[in-house]
Amino acid sequence: MTQPTLSGRTAWARRLDTPLREFLRTETGSAAILLAATVAALIWANVDARSYEALWGTSLSVRLGGAGISQDLRHWVNTGLMTFFFLVVGMEARREFDMGELRERRRLLLPVLAGVGGMVVPVAVYLLVNAGRPSLHGWGAAMSTDTAFALGMLTLVASRFPSRAHTYMLTVTVVDDLVALAVIAVFYSEHVEAGPLITAVAIFALMLGVKAAGVRRGLVYAAFGIATWVALLASGVEPVVVGLAVGLVTYARPASRGDLERASDLFRLFREQPTAELARTVNAGLAQAISPNHRLLQLYHPWTSYLIVPLFALANAGIAISGDFLGRAFTSPITLGIMIAYVVGKPVGIVGFTWLVTRLSRGRVRPPVGWAAVAGGGTIAGIGFTVSLLIATLAFRGPQLEEAKFGILAAALCASLLTWALSRATFRLPPKVKARALLGTAESIVDLAAPVDPDRDHLRGPQDAPVTVVEYGDFECPYCGQAEPIVRELLAGFADVRYVWRHLPLHDVHPSAQLAAEAAEAAAEQGAFWEMHDILLQHQGELLVPHLITYAEEIGIDVERFQRDLEGHIGADRIAEDIDSADLSGVSGTPTFFINGRRHNGAYDIATLSAAVRAAGARATLIS
Repeated sequence: MTQPTLSGRTAWARRLDTPLREFLRTETGSAAILLAATVAALIWANVDARSYEALWGTSLSVRLGGAGISQDLRHWVNTGLMTFFFLVVGMEARREFDMGELRERRRLLLPVLAGVGGMVVPVAVYLLVNAGRPSLHGWGAAMSTDTAFALGMLTLVASRFPSRAHTYMLTVTVVDDLVALAVIAVFYSEHVEAGPLITAVAIFALMLGVKAAGVRRGLVYAAFGIATWVALLASGVEPVVVGLAVGLVTYARPASRGDLERASDLFRLFREQPTAELARTVNAGLAQAISPNHRLLQLYHPWTSYLIVPLFALANAGIAISGDFLGRAFTSPITLGIMIAYVVGKPVGIVGFTWLVTRLSRGRVRPPVGWAAVAGGGTIAGIGFTVSLLIATLAFRGPQLEEAKFGILAAALCASLLTWALSRATFRLPPKVKARALLGTAESIVDLAAPVDPDRDHLRGPQDAPVTVVEYGDFECPYCGQAEPIVRELLAGFADVRYVWRHLPLHDVHPSAQLAAEAAEAAAEQGAFWEMHDILLQHQGELLVPHLITYAEEIGIDVERFQRDLEGHIGADRIAEDIDSADLSGVSGTPTFFINGRRHNGAYDIATLSAAVRAAGARATLIS
């Protein structure tokens, strides 16, 4: 049978959740574009500063009857388009809170406190450098990390840091964003009008009420969001806070098998009767199977990463650099305060508060990664580009704004170089020391609801192996068929790995999957599960009863007993138990892999699985 090309990603990851890996892949590409936009802004401002300022100072008005909003292009980018950036940051944080590392609430305390420390210390450094000067009020420009730029640069300059380091950094920087937006609203909003502010809060509260009522129309929430944004703008409060607030209340969840089966039934109806009405019903059914968080991230994340944030850089990063300017900047308390705050204060604050919490809790609360990874997150947090520039434009004018921008850009460069140097030094350590420095000794979150039982589960490999790979599979699923030789190669390459197969027949798309699973269990009654398992995956297009009897003859088991057990559905209860455990573990597609109880959301090519197994083995060794 001709099988589709291997996608390299589990069906669960392809169809439902965009894992953190996808988020980081987008951030890596956008970081390069953001760098290009920053360089373009600097070149433009130094070649023709007049045209640069003339363009971004162009007024643009939006009017409806006698009412309207008028701002220059730079402010439309800063207060309008950047709202979508904060929407994406909020949704990604909410997804980690609902489905990622932070779904265990005890893991939230440490990155929150580290985020607070990563803001308090830089602000203290800036205040110390600028003590007694008028520039003291610009302390907000030295506190917040640019989430997108920092994560993208972390992936570029420290690509071999564990993915948990990115998750930890994401939480820390979201705390940054929350506090920074509160700082903007309280300290950098001028002439706040109480009436429009109360109106904005009321509109947002009404939106939450509509959400609680189960309304799922995107246009409804878009209208509420725009109305809240306009009200905040009228109040004098920076309206970008709307994006983060909406993102944080946009829930994330994996699609259940029930939702997917209903979607399949709807599509089958449409296939039989392709009408416009059924097409709308199918679209609605598909949309309901996926969480709003996933749909909106897929829609907005590429736009914010590849267009909006680079456009923000193009509009704000342009400064005319000359010898006189550099001489003034490197002696300016604004420039020095921002640079030292980010390059020194950020890592000291994040690492210091992480260490302090770990120490005070006597190790009960500890970072999910090793201290080298924590330090790398601290150094890369010195990139304060987006929010820092936003606050700088509110706090300063004229030459002071230019000095602040230069300090922000210089700090971003120094933070990237420092993280790169730390990464290179870490990977020169001896293997065991390096593993501890990167992975730490914190216990992993266990996603697998039903632990592996050697007396019940079908196992390959040594029973006492430190690494266990569990696959939920379907004998008729072509992706399972193509994953099988990769699993075999993995077992051949690692002597300390055991492999478990659990059944998840997808009845709605694979009509013969249940029968094939029962055939494997009937063969297991005669001690030949794996022989039948292998031959079923080799003949995925031939899974009817005559074929199954032929396979029983080929592997040399008692055919009459096999046929009797097959007719009696001898393995149906066991298969149902596997399906129940899959539901409890949030599995809805095949193949889905778990490594030492933790869901593997990445590709299932041999290189990726091998890397995941090595990391799991190293962590198991450190914890034991």
